[in-house]
Amino acid sequence: MTTLSARPNTALLVIDVQNGVVGGAHNREAVVANIATLAAKARARDVPVIWVQHSSEDLPIDSDQWQYVPELVREGTEPLVHKRYPDSFEETDLEAVLAQHGIGRLFVTGAQTDQCVRATLHGALVRGYDATLVADAHTTEDLTAYGAPAPEQVIAHTNLYWKYHTAPGRTAGAVDTAAVDFTPAERRR
Repeated sequence: MTTLSARPNTALLVIDVQNGVVGGAHNREAVVANIATLAAKARARDVPVIWVQHSSEDLPIDSDQWQYVPELVREGTEPLVHKRYPDSFEETDLEAVLAQHGIGRLFVTGAQTDQCVRATLHGALVRGYDATLVADAHTTEDLTAYGAPAPEQVIAHTNLYWKYHTAPGRTAGAVDTAAVDFTPAERRR
């Protein structure tokens, strides 16, 4: 259970699934399809879908690279958080958005696994949130030319260590899209 008081609600967090981020990402189509499935499932359960959008020198605001992929469409009432750092909480209004909606539990999806997804997972957990990684709904690009493991290994390793991650009074974990349960904590018991 989250260590944040009066935060019984859950949200789906969609991180940086932008043209310039996932254009050449590993297993892009399947990951984007899984995120679309999760967004539809969340909306059907009145669970907030919160979109995070990165900007940088390589992703200038309003450029085609900066736009979300066309397969994922944010509904007008869904929060959009703009960021400039890997951790979606750093110098953004994400915490205020989550507090406004009484959210203490996050299902995390998006890109890049080895940057913004990992940083946000850790940022959430240290701030008191329950943070579950959706194992088949995040991706990264191939950075083997720079000495990184292959993308599928980066993803598998992140899923493995987050599945068993723990912190006092908070939950972590990794589940596939099909196993995501948006049921509020008090009804899951």
